[in-house]
This record gives sequence, structure tokens and C-alpha cells, in this order.
Amino acid sequence: MNLYYWLGYHFSRLAGRLFFRFRVIHRERMIQSGPAILAMNHQSFLDPPLAGITCDRAIYFLARRTLLNVPLLGRLLPKLNVIPVDQEGVDRSAIKALIRVLKAGNAALVFPEGSRTLDGNLQPAEPGLGLVIGKTLAPVVPMRIFGAHEALPRGGGGLHFVPITIVIGEPIFFTQADLGPPMKDVYIRLSGRVMDAIATLRLD
Repeated sequence: MNLYYWLGYHFSRLAGRLFFRFRVIHRERMIQSGPAILAMNHQSFLDPPLAGITCDRAIYFLARRTLLNVPLLGRLLPKLNVIPVDQEGVDRSAIKALIRVLKAGNAALVFPEGSRTLDGNLQPAEPGLGLVIGKTLAPVVPMRIFGAHEALPRGGGGLHFVPITIVIGEPIFFTQADLGPPMKDVYIRLSGRVMDAIATLRLD
């Protein structure tokens, strides 16, 4: 964990507690060593920093490549383990970078839905996560965030200081048998399995 990440990690912890009464349910389920995909629903721009503090080690994130063009932010993001990704079509370079990170024994946050929700509800999974699972067989930790949409909704509305909680599910361990015979829908099927696990997570 480099200095920039350490500072960001502890700032996020402090801000989460002060402004959003942030809490994590079932933190003991988190995989703290070796390759792991943290798969979470996507509600707002608050999701990545809050997801990052559910894990005791540094993790990698995917972020829009256009953010690298923002002054200062473009220089800071690479130091925060950000992998830039193009939102137009399939960014093969970003997927390859993510696969390398996982094969090196690191953890990475992935949003199966691909983009932030407009209404706070869960969205269908995209095949990208399934592709990464198929290429790495990395275990997946399903996670569900509650309250981030109300705190900072997509499309405007400003920032609201409401409680935010992340619930962590039991890890999913994939094997070669889960890939089955080569089929056109294998990646969307794997992504869907993870999204189904996310959907079962509740606050109580």
C-alpha cells in the first residue's frame, strides 16, 4: 500500500464514518489475501472508495479513462491503483490489465452492472465480469451497497449525508467445471450467477 493509497484509504474511512455512518456487515467474509474479485452493485461515485475500505489490503479499481484528463486527478488515479477503461464498447486492454492484476495475486473491485443505476435498483449483469472469471477462476466476493444512491444519485440532486452500508456475501469459488462446454452465453451466465448472489444480500 503506497503513501497515496494509504492516505486515501484512511480519509475514506474517516469521511465514511463522519458523514455517512458507514458500516460493513460480515467483514469476516472478505478474502484478505490472494486473488479476489470484489463484485458490487453500482449506485454512485461514492462506491469505489467505500468498497475499498472493506478490505485490509490495497485493491485495484476500474475507472473511466476520461478521468485521466482531469487536472491533478489524472496524476493521482494511477497511484490509487486505478485501471483506466473506455466506456465505449469492450476495452480489451483494460480487461487484460485486470486479468494480470488478479493473476499476480491481487484483489480488484468490479461492478457487474457496468454503470451506475439511475433509480437505485439492481441492473442486469454485463458479460465482462464473466470473462474475467473465465480467464482467471479468481474467487468472487459478492457485495451489496445500500444508501449510496440516496447519498449521491446519478443525474444530479447533490450530496446527502445519509447512512451507507455494505453487506458482504459468502465468497464464490469457481472451478473449470463451472465454465462448462464452450457456449456463447457462458460469460453472461457467470456474471449472472454473481449478480444473483448480490441480489440475495440484505441489511437484516
